[in-house]
Amino acid sequence: MLVAAAACPCPPLLVPEVAAGAAPELDAARSACADALGVLAAARPDLLVVVGPAGQSGRGPFAQGTPGSFRGFGVDAGVRLGPATDAVPERELPPSLAVGAWLLERTGWADAPIEGLGVGEPLAPERCLATGREIGARAGRVALLVMGDASACRTLKAPGYLDERAAPFDAAVARALGTADLAAVRALDPELAHELKASGRAPWQVLAGAAEGADLAGALLYEDAPYGVGYVVATWS
Repeated sequence: MLVAAAACPCPPLLVPEVAAGAAPELDAARSACADALGVLAAARPDLLVVVGPAGQSGRGPFAQGTPGSFRGFGVDAGVRLGPATDAVPERELPPSLAVGAWLLERTGWADAPIEGLGVGEPLAPERCLATGREIGARAGRVALLVMGDASACRTLKAPGYLDERAAPFDAAVARALGTADLAAVRALDPELAHELKASGRAPWQVLAGAAEGADLAGALLYEDAPYGVGYVVATWS
């Protein structure tokens, strides 16, 4: 059963080496993510699953110890999804899970076995919910670290340009995640999320599936749109 969850944004810019001179602009987001991971650790889970958006090649499960890197963003920095194991990973983590692994390394996570799951951004809500239910049944005490961004259309200089629907969409996401409102998370429109370039819709709906039957309260730790992209940090516990 799900006992705790943390929702965090997944831009590689969270990693200071990638952000370089712009790193201080996301200090508040990094601090909120560290606080969110503290909530996960306090829940003492038997299993932590890191879920994030992924392209076709990055979908599916990733075992503990799978490596990732930020070479695609011009930085020769590597990460690993928890302690290394004897198994030889067949592929690297997608960027969203690499950022999650970096957050876990930064906070010194050593509280439970870790697995990763990359989900396709177009995945239908029903499939997301079913995937979440399966994750929630994996162990007696399951925690989720859910990586994903809200809209990328908040300003003229945003990656998706300015879209007047973006701010209301992001506000709805922040309310839903900040209050652990399962119905509101389930109701997020995949088509609108796609048009607004919101990468977190599918992972958040996986979370909603995992949380069914659990009695969790939400807390909103951070909400802002630096670079015109909506970033939200929230916890369910």
